[in-house]
Amino acid sequence: MASLNKVLLIGNLTRDPDVRMMSNGRAVCSFGLALNRSFKDAEGNRKDETTFVDVESFGPRAEAVGRFFTKGRPIFVEGRLRLDQWESKEGEKRSSIKVVLDNFEFVDSKQEGSDPTSPKTADSLPSSTRSDAPKPQKQESAQADPDLDEDVPF
Repeated sequence: MASLNKVLLIGNLTRDPDVRMMSNGRAVCSFGLALNRSFKDAEGNRKDETTFVDVESFGPRAEAVGRFFTKGRPIFVEGRLRLDQWESKEGEKRSSIKVVLDNFEFVDSKQEGSDPTSPKTADSLPSSTRSDAPKPQKQESAQADPDLDEDVPF
């Protein structure tokens, strides 16, 4: 029988991402996601509902999430559900469902380095401000081209 385990979410981080290194040297990142929903109830009153989801990512994507995202920033997450099961110290069986991130995208237009409190490195600066970036060529003015007609009707 066929099955599909695919999750698409857009929400805001509830806390700063926690990036750790596993014993094999691979990065793992954990963060919380708040998913907001507004709707009208049966009486026509506007209601807001928030769902909180735990997300985990691995490898280079984990490092990227830890580098570019902070609490409150929106993110688009594509991933799959994973059921974690364990036994508590009291012997009770516990379980939780997490989203394992397969891919992500930026939702807002905020660029790294726009926050004055964030550290700026050469790699994080826009190419126009890096010293190793090619300098833009100075464009010649339209008057310098003798083939242009000066009597443009607009």
